[in-house]
Amino acid sequence: MVDTSHIQLQRRPHHHHRRQSYAVRVEGKLLITLSDVSFFFVDVFADGPLQGNPVTVVPDAGRLTEETMQGIAREFNQSETTFVMPPTRAGADWRLRSFTPGGKEAFGAGHNTLGAWWWLAESGGLALGESGASFTQEVGRELLAVHVTCEAGRVTSVGMSQKAPEFGAVCGAGDPADFARLAEALGLSTSDLAIDTMPAQVVSTGAAHLLVPLRDRAAVNRARPDFARLAPVVRSLDGEGCYLFTEDTVRPDSVAHARFFNPTLGIVEDAATGTAAGPLACQFVAHRLAKDGATLRIEQGDAMGRPSVLEVHVSGSAVSVSGRCVIAGSGRLRVE
Repeated sequence: MVDTSHIQLQRRPHHHHRRQSYAVRVEGKLLITLSDVSFFFVDVFADGPLQGNPVTVVPDAGRLTEETMQGIAREFNQSETTFVMPPTRAGADWRLRSFTPGGKEAFGAGHNTLGAWWWLAESGGLALGESGASFTQEVGRELLAVHVTCEAGRVTSVGMSQKAPEFGAVCGAGDPADFARLAEALGLSTSDLAIDTMPAQVVSTGAAHLLVPLRDRAAVNRARPDFARLAPVVRSLDGEGCYLFTEDTVRPDSVAHARFFNPTLGIVEDAATGTAAGPLACQFVAHRLAKDGATLRIEQGDAMGRPSVLEVHVSGSAVSVSGRCVIAGSGRLRVE
């Protein structure tokens, strides 16, 4: 048996939710310092646990290097892991950075940022009145508004502003053969594309995604994307992700049933994608399938067994996405 009586483990206290470090000493000599961070699992666009789109939120991340943040995102292996840190720009309350397991930084206001604000609200990190309050988040180069809604002091919804819509390239505009390439990349046939109702077009409200209309839910559920084929199609249109949708919905109050794939960031499938739902709502308004000034509900995640409902309000060029969250779990992760 190894004699460990000469080894001392000293815990160095920090504030609640902050990093903690442990100094390992052997015969009074400091050999190594082990540090850990707290984390929280948040189910976003969900009414209960194990629904919606999960995101890991890491508070007090200002002291973490980008390399460490990328390593943590790789460890959790979720579509994005979000890091909460002090802002670097005047007017912002918090800065948020999100990374994919592949180490790429994700921008825009989607489930990754909404989950972080829900955690901030529920953890006491925000000054909230009885009905809520408004804040500003720094995401990449953007300063975006956030509103937390409360009832009797309890958080009921978080809404985030997105950028004004930008309507980009249309698939097939230059070469009709692009439709066949797109369909084949999705594991579908061209007859599954509903391009007579809306174009397959890249639209952005912060992140540019290719919105692909399909005939029905059967076609949406049948899609089996080949990322090696889909990525060059999406990139050729200056897009990032691919949002399949149909007006054939499960819920009577939804305008679209959707699935999201991101071959350029290596995200196999997302259960709820705010950065794609915003552009889709704008597309509905632009093609007069919904009224300007309306709040549209988009359902997603059913194919993954994680049903989600995203609410998007479009009024002119003003776009906001909102939803509910559940803090499903927490823990600590050793990072050094």
